[in-house]
Amino acid sequence: MDMQRTFLDRLFESGLLIDTGVEGLYGRSGQFEDVISAFERLIDRFGGADGAEAIRFPPGMNRAYFEKSGYMKSFPQLAGTVHSFCGCELDHVSLLKCMEEGGDWTGEQKATDIVLTPAACYPLYPTVAKRGALPANGGLYDLQSYCFRHEPSNDPARQQLFRMREHVRMGTQADVTEFRQLWMERGVKMMAEVGLEVTIDIANDPFFGRAGKMLANNQRDQNLKFELLIPITSTTNPTACMSFNYHQDAFGLKWGLTFEDGSTAHTACVGFGLERIALALFHHHGLDVNDWPEKVRSALWT
Repeated sequence: MDMQRTFLDRLFESGLLIDTGVEGLYGRSGQFEDVISAFERLIDRFGGADGAEAIRFPPGMNRAYFEKSGYMKSFPQLAGTVHSFCGCELDHVSLLKCMEEGGDWTGEQKATDIVLTPAACYPLYPTVAKRGALPANGGLYDLQSYCFRHEPSNDPARQQLFRMREHVRMGTQADVTEFRQLWMERGVKMMAEVGLEVTIDIANDPFFGRAGKMLANNQRDQNLKFELLIPITSTTNPTACMSFNYHQDAFGLKWGLTFEDGSTAHTACVGFGLERIALALFHHHGLDVNDWPEKVRSALWT
C-alpha cells in the first residue's frame, strides 16, 4: 500500500492526476491524455489494417440489456446504477431539508433505465444481434468507452471510472481463437516498442461468492482468460494492462448471435486498460514525457 500511496502522491504533485476527494476518481492533465491518445494511435497502427468497424458507446447502457447480460449474477460488487430524483414538489422540500440537516438525501432517488457500462463490449452484443444474422466471415469491432467498477482504492491503477479500448471478434471457434492469439502476440510487441517489460499469465475474472470460486476455477482450467501484466505499484503483484478473453458461445447463445445457417457464433475480445498503460509508462519512464527514451517517444509520437 505504501508504494501505491507514494506513486499516487507523486502523480498528484506532478499534476498528471487531479484529486477529486474520492478514491479511484481522478481528473487527468493534458499530458496524461496525450499519452493515452498516442497509445491509441499505436493500437491503430497494429490493428487498423484488420478493418474493424469502429463503434463508440456512451459510459451508460440500457438497464434491460445489463440485466439480461447476467452481470449481476457474477459481479454485483462491481456494478453501478444511475438514480434520479422522481418525487413531487413536497418530496423536493423534504429532500432539501434532509440535506440541510446532513441526512441521507438519496432516499428519494429511484433507479433509471441507465446503468454504468461495466465493460466496453457489453452494449455491442445486443446491438449486433438486432442487425440479424452475421455474415459468413463473422464480425470485427473496435470499441472505446469509459467503464465503471465499484472498487475504491488508493492504487492509482485501480480506478472506479476508466477507459477501455477493445477489439471484439465474432465468428467460428477457429476464427476467434486465432484472433485472440494474434493479439497476444501483438500485445507483447506493442509493449516492447514502448519499453515496457511484460509477462502474460492465465487469469480469471473476480466472480462473486462461493459459486464464483467455481466459475473462476473453470475459467482458468479452460484457459479462457489471459492477462498481460506490468509492474506499476507492485513487483510481486503486477497490474493487468491488457486482457485476452475467449467467451466460447456464451454471448452468442445469450443474445442470439448466429450465422445464416443458424449456427451460434463464438466471441473473443482483447481489452486495453488505457489509464493503466499510461500509468505503466509514467512509472517506468518518469513523470515528464520529455525525459522519456527517444525510442519510446518515437513509437508513440511519430
